[in-house]
Amino acid sequence: MSRYDAIIIGSGQGGNPLAHKLADAGEHVALIERDHLGGSCINFGCTPTKTMIASGRVAATIREAAAYGIHTSDPSINMAEVVARKNRIVKQWRDGQQAQVDKRSSLDLFRGSARFVGPHSVVVDDETLESDRIFIDTGTRARVPEIDGLDKTDPDRILTNKSIHDLTEIPDQLIVLGGSYIGLEFGQLFRRLGSGVTVVERNERIISREDADITDALQDALESEGMKFFTGARVKSFMHRQPSSDAGASLPIVLAIDDSRGNEIELEASHVLLAVGRTPNTDDLDLEAAGVATDDHGYIEVNDRLETSVPGIWALGDVKGGPAFTHISYDDHLVILNNLHNTERDDASTDTIEGRIVPYALYTEPELGRVGLTEAQAREAGHRLKVGSIPMSHVARAVESGQTAGLMKVVIDADTDQILGAAILGPHGGELVQTLMTLMLVDAPWTKLKRAVFIHPTLTEGFFGLMESVS
Repeated sequence: MSRYDAIIIGSGQGGNPLAHKLADAGEHVALIERDHLGGSCINFGCTPTKTMIASGRVAATIREAAAYGIHTSDPSINMAEVVARKNRIVKQWRDGQQAQVDKRSSLDLFRGSARFVGPHSVVVDDETLESDRIFIDTGTRARVPEIDGLDKTDPDRILTNKSIHDLTEIPDQLIVLGGSYIGLEFGQLFRRLGSGVTVVERNERIISREDADITDALQDALESEGMKFFTGARVKSFMHRQPSSDAGASLPIVLAIDDSRGNEIELEASHVLLAVGRTPNTDDLDLEAAGVATDDHGYIEVNDRLETSVPGIWALGDVKGGPAFTHISYDDHLVILNNLHNTERDDASTDTIEGRIVPYALYTEPELGRVGLTEAQAREAGHRLKVGSIPMSHVARAVESGQTAGLMKVVIDADTDQILGAAILGPHGGELVQTLMTLMLVDAPWTKLKRAVFIHPTLTEGFFGLMESVS
């Protein structure tokens, strides 16, 4: 039995920096990881996905070159080389994480799965570790839906956000179950690499939590690249028979779906990506032995300081539910550190997660940057609103670069003139929206930008027209 000042289960983007900083503060820390260091972000999330998306963007640029007066042949895609480039970049980040552990003598890394045997004890393989403070950062995995026939389908052709990164051949026809972040990013990627792509979404709109004008504009852009969509649709079964298409054995999966009108349609695919939600990695932690409460979906319940139902146990990152973004996981560790050490954070920060402003992005092209409330959410909350919106075709730099799909939108409280939320669907939308977030952080009125002078020509200059459109 070994005793530690702190035990951290999971080395994601909250657990890793927490382990480093506690060790740097002189504490003896145990970090437990059963897979690669870095969690989902480095290994099968942000880093590999955006690396491969960059390859897809290059392929799309080559195909569109004639519109810019540049004539070339269609790109030849070597999927094995795309994956090899991704693997090199992922390895750089993994090696960096390992170096961070190796240089800290008071940080012990345990490779294996952890399970609780009491509120302050965990077992890793055959070794028992104890601490008065335990932090859970085990993340989530792809949810596998219960659909008739799915379990009888060739598992090599049923993909998740993890396994799809290692495909070395381009799918002939990829069906994506789920029209949200993971599904749309991979859908556009593989369409650009040469796959036929069909997205099946059970809601009436893709990314259904966003406003309809945003989702409609994004779907139009993706359809212009050849992606197909069935919204308001439900997958009834996976069937196994000789498909009717001329592709023959290359399309061995047949899905029966009910479309939005109640019609049954059969879709053929070579591969299917499951992107219908996430499942928390809590089922093998034996949380009952510690007394840690979870919700009906298995997410760990925490208060606004990220403490669980058991004193001395915290949860951070995706495993606690809520916004599932790397930057949230990182901020979680800052909230915990502030409460542990009673340190002062800057004026824009807090020692709780309540009320924090959360920006996020969808890395399709056009890219969606979002922060705060949607227009629908703001109206539901009872705000009296002013709303501004302009198409990207009204932004000079977007016109000049040929990237006019999408729009800019801002939602304003009419009584206070403060920005409640914003959406930028267009080139570098994730970067642009954070300018509007800055006003939200300092409670500044939207009119500050109305009177601003912007560099011409820039994408940010579009805010001049956006603010002029507010009414």
